[in-house]
Amino acid sequence: MASEHGAAEVSENAGVIELSRAEAEELLDGELVGRIGCHGDGLTYVVPVTYAYVDGAVWVMSTEGRKVTMMRANPQVCFEVDRYDGPGNWRSVVAQGRYEELDGEGLEVARELLIARVSRGASGGGPRPSRPASGRPVVAFRIRLEEITGRAVRPA
Repeated sequence: MASEHGAAEVSENAGVIELSRAEAEELLDGELVGRIGCHGDGLTYVVPVTYAYVDGAVWVMSTEGRKVTMMRANPQVCFEVDRYDGPGNWRSVVAQGRYEELDGEGLEVARELLIARVSRGASGGGPRPSRPASGRPVVAFRIRLEEITGRAVRPA
């Protein structure tokens, strides 16, 4: 059956499968953009970020704003990444973790990890993380992932 937009439905035989820890980590390592979900003051906020996945943690540099304010107040966050490889063929990882703000040496480690990750993911190199034009302070942080689950649907 097709949706009203013409997308094909997943075959009944394809089904949803659980990803192994290694498969989930491969997806985390292979993507460049993920989504952070944070919660505070009765509001849930989900926002995309460019990240590097290293040693069980997601490393991010961002500007100070709503997500950072919320994560400072409630450091338990969710991180999600997915890949769509065509009709009936997708993978996703949802992880629970803890926000840790970095400074000094940690900020430099985050910067170098992100430079390496963005360069690896872009043809001909990529942009270097730098001070944003907004003038807002740059915040480096990592999310230590405590629980990682992954699922996939593959064509039958």
